[in-house]
Amino acid sequence: MATTGAAPIPVTLGAPISGVVPTNALLAAMLNAHAQVSDLIFSPGRLPQVELHGQLVQVQAKGLMPLTADDTRRIAADLIDNNKQAVNLLREQGFCDVSYGLAGTARFRVNVFIQRGSCAVVMRVIPTEIPHLSDLGLPPQLEAIAELRDGIVLVSGPRASGKSSTLAALVDAINQRRSWHIITVEDPIEFLHNHKRCTIHQRELHSDTPSFALGLNAAMRQSPQVILVSELRDRRTMEIAIEAAETGHLVLSSLNAIDAAKTVERAVGMFSAPEQGSARARLAKTLRYVISQRLLPRRDGSGRIAAVEILRLNPRVRTAIEREAQPGPVLLQAMRDGASEGMQSLDCALEKLVRAGCIDPEIALSQAPDSPVLSHAFAHASEIGPALDPIASVRGTSV
Repeated sequence: MATTGAAPIPVTLGAPISGVVPTNALLAAMLNAHAQVSDLIFSPGRLPQVELHGQLVQVQAKGLMPLTADDTRRIAADLIDNNKQAVNLLREQGFCDVSYGLAGTARFRVNVFIQRGSCAVVMRVIPTEIPHLSDLGLPPQLEAIAELRDGIVLVSGPRASGKSSTLAALVDAINQRRSWHIITVEDPIEFLHNHKRCTIHQRELHSDTPSFALGLNAAMRQSPQVILVSELRDRRTMEIAIEAAETGHLVLSSLNAIDAAKTVERAVGMFSAPEQGSARARLAKTLRYVISQRLLPRRDGSGRIAAVEILRLNPRVRTAIEREAQPGPVLLQAMRDGASEGMQSLDCALEKLVRAGCIDPEIALSQAPDSPVLSHAFAHASEIGPALDPIASVRGTSV
């Protein structure tokens, strides 16, 4: 979790607070505190907090006091409502995920969990409108994914890197171009898709299907051309996703991994050692793209922007995945050499963002897999000028 900011943000709740503030009124006020609130956090012993550009900031209003355990329990109960599956998960496993809508304002992905015997709540703000790929600052070559007929497309990145938004934008691109049937299995449902050219059915984990594996297995009997699974979490789900791609479906999903090469390694690593040779061969035949992204602070302080790594299957990549137990170096070089085929390494993405004046050079170097190479590129890019002066203090650092 991000560190807590020092400066409070004033929040107006109308009349001075006396007594219990209705949950919806509190949510609306916190959203109105700033145009770029990404998360809302409720923890016993603290004032309500919002996350802005990766930093937590407490919100304040006249009469607003730090939350008690009863306050967070009440907020959690309001958000869960009568979702019995979520209540059972909270009791049995100590956490649950639900979606929540604030009419006419926003939707949220909500995680309620138990800590020190009391409830805490984290709410991710979901835009009410599905973004276009260009709205997210994603490379235009990703539009080609909407033309795929089968295979697997994986979107990866660390926490809060925008994976769900990218998947939603890809589904919407297909929805606008194809007359197809799309099935999603999500935990929870975040973006609400309307039928455009496609017919879209969205299923939520626990309320509509008991598991990703069962939901994905059932989807193959429901005549879709496209199946979205919000996350591939285990071997069984990965196995069915590969099977779906092998039988002519286009499968979109996400994995938590720091880069494209690690995404491939993690997908194969879900299988036992004796199964991994077969898994590599099957993945090499079905994988189409790996999109790995991370969000970085903009230079002008206006928010964050995505740095995107793109791995696309070609014969070289396919051979590396099939034959190499650790294909990372080969995949990285393939991305560096594959610009004409729509590929892009993270180093290349970072350099483009610096050249465009979007991020500071020191931010780029701190994120670069090979910072000496990137530093050298900066040092010889005279057209960037004084914007690159700060690199001296961080030259040679790497993640």
